[in-house]
Amino acid sequence: MRFLRTCALLLVPAGVLSAAKSLEIFFIDVEGGQSTLFVSPSGETLLMDTGYGGYNGRDGARIAAAAKAAGVKKIDYLLISHYHADHAGGVADVAAKFPIRNFVDHGPDSETDKDSLVLFRMYSSFRDKANHILAKPGDTIPIKGLDVKILAGNGETLASPLPGAGEPNPACAGYKPDPDEFEGENQRSLGLLITFGSFRILDLGDLSSSREHNLVCPANKIGTVDVLVASHHMGTAASTPEFLQVIHPKVAIANNGPRKGGDPRAWQRVHDTAGLLDVWQLHYALGAGKEHNSADTFLANIDEICQGKWLRLNAEKDGSFTVSNSRNRYEKSYK
Repeated sequence: MRFLRTCALLLVPAGVLSAAKSLEIFFIDVEGGQSTLFVSPSGETLLMDTGYGGYNGRDGARIAAAAKAAGVKKIDYLLISHYHADHAGGVADVAAKFPIRNFVDHGPDSETDKDSLVLFRMYSSFRDKANHILAKPGDTIPIKGLDVKILAGNGETLASPLPGAGEPNPACAGYKPDPDEFEGENQRSLGLLITFGSFRILDLGDLSSSREHNLVCPANKIGTVDVLVASHHMGTAASTPEFLQVIHPKVAIANNGPRKGGDPRAWQRVHDTAGLLDVWQLHYALGAGKEHNSADTFLANIDEICQGKWLRLNAEKDGSFTVSNSRNRYEKSYK
């Protein structure tokens, strides 16, 4: 009996001490659109955007490949940041491959041209058969083990600072709106902050400088983050210095395509941010030149005609994380 009891005592810690699961994130190449898969330690999933439709189901297949690598067989939350074809066009392809439990969006489409109406009608045909969550700034998406906070949506931004944030931002005085900025679906994007223990990742969809400004001026409502998904595919109208210097990311991710996003001016602003260690890109930006692209090591896809390789991030509760490149299997850890 004494032997059996001793064995039992030895067996219990083995289970207790097994490695805790991490937050797993796949940045999927949808050729200049967006699709990001978050897999929580509890196994629940959030897919932010679906890339394009068409192209013989290209983006749906790439999302399915990433999901298979993560062991994902269902989507608990499909969050559509806004109703442009590069973000919501692939809904039908994703719905054909996975059951989707909840659809999250900012409300009706604000654009009424023919193509927009067709896209929103397609999206609604799937959304209306499932649970629909209308997300507003300040809301939380209930995923076990994560804090998923909506910071922006339908043109509005968070009204009050998050806990621990609220420091004045002295750089705000120099802000000037981008003259090319327009009010449409981009500015209605859902933006979110995901927190896992001490790890924080910020993704503001296609918001540009005016909404970024609202979140950090006159005071920083967000605080600092570990990882920034550069807004609007690292487009020129986003990622301004007064925004970047107070959120203070260690790593930036650019979900650009070979000929979309990855603007050299935005890349330089992000690259020059104090404390930033690396910029990882889904594509080499053909129009930016070597001087405004990261080293090939940090690029998931180098050639314009590519295999759609992804970037993968694994984060731990202590705030440490590792980014890996599926093209060359290079990985780098950050603390």
